[in-house]
Amino acid sequence: MPDRLSALDASFLYLEDSTTPMHVGGVAVFRRPKAGFDYDKLVDLIEQRLSLVPRYRQKVVQVPGRIARPVWVDDPDFDVTYHVRRSALPKPGNETQLDDLVARLMSRPLDHSRPLWEIYLVEGLEKNQTAVITKTHQAMIDGIASLEIGQVMLDVSPTPRTNVENLWMPQPEPSSLQLVADAVTDIVQRPGELVENVRSAALDTVNTVEKVFNAFGVLASAVLTVATPASGSPLNVRITSPQRRFAVARAQLDDLRAIRKQHGGTVNDVVLAALSGALRNWLLSRGENVTGSTTIRAMAPLSVRETDPDSGNNVSAYLVDLPVGEPNPVVRLHHVSHAMRAHQESGQSVAADALVKVSGFAPPTLHALGARAASSFSRRLFNVIVTNVPGPQVPLYAAGARMTEIFPVVPLAKNQALAIGVTSYDGGVYFGLNGDRDAMSDVDVLATMVEESVEELMGTASA
Repeated sequence: MPDRLSALDASFLYLEDSTTPMHVGGVAVFRRPKAGFDYDKLVDLIEQRLSLVPRYRQKVVQVPGRIARPVWVDDPDFDVTYHVRRSALPKPGNETQLDDLVARLMSRPLDHSRPLWEIYLVEGLEKNQTAVITKTHQAMIDGIASLEIGQVMLDVSPTPRTNVENLWMPQPEPSSLQLVADAVTDIVQRPGELVENVRSAALDTVNTVEKVFNAFGVLASAVLTVATPASGSPLNVRITSPQRRFAVARAQLDDLRAIRKQHGGTVNDVVLAALSGALRNWLLSRGENVTGSTTIRAMAPLSVRETDPDSGNNVSAYLVDLPVGEPNPVVRLHHVSHAMRAHQESGQSVAADALVKVSGFAPPTLHALGARAASSFSRRLFNVIVTNVPGPQVPLYAAGARMTEIFPVVPLAKNQALAIGVTSYDGGVYFGLNGDRDAMSDVDVLATMVEESVEELMGTASA
């Protein structure tokens, strides 16, 4: 039988349109070693590791008439150099230029006639640095057990681990007649899926989003929040193009831990409180009316313990109202901690260190699952998505080059102007802010305010 996409995976193909590309990305910055880190080395590395991610040699093929969900098939024309590309900044390339390049690359849809991923090696960066930008369609990230290409290319030592590359021979691509015959067999065995597939073929977005919602659900403690629409915000606008802007911010994990130690809560609470302060200042800089009761609702996907051992979904959507109307940073943190305490007390929460032990370095996968959870909600229910994924606190390497920073690029949900991804790694905390080009022309200003908000909280910890 064919390797058919699940209803959830297929939904991300159906949800994608000209203004909402559905790929998740990452920007990793490396310090180039004396031996060099160039395009040829990256291609060789990816070729050696592709056997660990067989999906990356497969493409999506639609069934004629869309009488069934699409299937994954080996790409007989697979060419790794089509997917691994090179780019360069005018030397010495600075961070602003890199952010602009990331925005342009993330604005382009993936080629659906080929495997749904791309990697770019970016040369010309200042300070002897090289960047690697990854793009992977969310249809390929089908659960926590999935691996993403950005994970398998990394090692814990400057000496790359040995990986036996098996000779890969693509399976013949099925004919249209075979695709139809397999679909009919599936329909006979599961007749209830016929109606579902017809609706999907008609791009029944309501049905599709409902499937995503059912797959992830929400924590019981968030039900009351779900019942109340989010307040109006400049973050909820009609997106008219796929063009994006990207900016980054940084913090030190020890600083966030010091704030947590002083005031209680969790590191995630501190991250959300810092974002609350940044969003408050951003709204004020725009001349928005901010009162004591003003909030911005964040959809913050959280890792939860699995109740079904066979389930791959262990990221649950959680809605939290960020107290942007509160001028006092410590009170903001207490508000956030109180709102998030229900999740901690539910018994479903997963500690950061436990999550890293279970998943290894899986930020790309977990950010993708978080973005999936966001797609399950109406834009009326939240204003911004914030995914916070812990990473290992030891250095990682690609082809001998040490990774110094890693910034997530979380896709925008429908009619959402901003998505924020956060990843901790090797003592640092890295924020990636992905915004609509028109609605978030000042996303770089917001990124600066994130760092200022962390400094403000640090002032309260050392006082």
